[in-house]
Amino acid sequence: MKLNERSLAFYATCDSPADNAGFLYKRGERHTAYHRRWFVLKGNMLFYFEERDSREPVGVIVLEGCNVELCDSAEGFAFAIRFGGTKSRTYVLAAESQAAMESWVKSLSRASFDYMRLVVRELEKQLQEMRQGLPGGCGGSREPPGPWKPKLSGLEQCRERLPALPAILPKENGCAVWNNVLGAQQAPDTSGCGGHDEEENPRPPPVPPRRRVSNSEAASARVAVVEGPSTFCRLHEQYSREVARLRQDWQQRQRGPRP
Repeated sequence: MKLNERSLAFYATCDSPADNAGFLYKRGERHTAYHRRWFVLKGNMLFYFEERDSREPVGVIVLEGCNVELCDSAEGFAFAIRFGGTKSRTYVLAAESQAAMESWVKSLSRASFDYMRLVVRELEKQLQEMRQGLPGGCGGSREPPGPWKPKLSGLEQCRERLPALPAILPKENGCAVWNNVLGAQQAPDTSGCGGHDEEENPRPPPVPPRRRVSNSEAASARVAVVEGPSTFCRLHEQYSREVARLRQDWQQRQRGPRP
């Protein structure tokens, strides 16, 4: 694995939150002496510095394919990070207290992406079981979860209960007749409102009878249409003159009295 030293140094010292940080005693690879180092855990990378205020880390341990376990050592509260393979190095660390050791072992064991992958799979399995175990009436539903459907409002539920209309409505005298759609055998409703049918479905109100227009009313309507533009022009000219007069009076008041 190739790592960029500058990128690692920046990531180790940047302001991103750390999963764990503190002093640990690290045993040397060649010499068995322990050295006190400042450790910072970010994601699956464990950085260690000579001092807490050091600008660059001394080294980094990538926590992938490893196991964190307690070990026997001359130093108290010791634990080891072991990697698979014969030539892989084992890192022996020691904490300053029992609580610190438990905290580090827990955080280091959960730092790898393999652990996160297992957690995600377990959560997906639990979610699938919860969806299958949701009550579907009297008992649980064993069918796989279907696509999510939004909850209908009261108006939409009312529309769903309405009977389906035919493609072409029957017409009488040029207008659609609701009574033919709902069934001609039903008794007419004289209450003045739609009401409900036998299946408790809302029935639309009856269509009022079509009134024939007399010749005099049609002629007056045509005259109104013809005179409409001229009436609008007269009103436009009248109000425009009034607006111009009011604007002139306002300008004179702004100028003040003449000397």
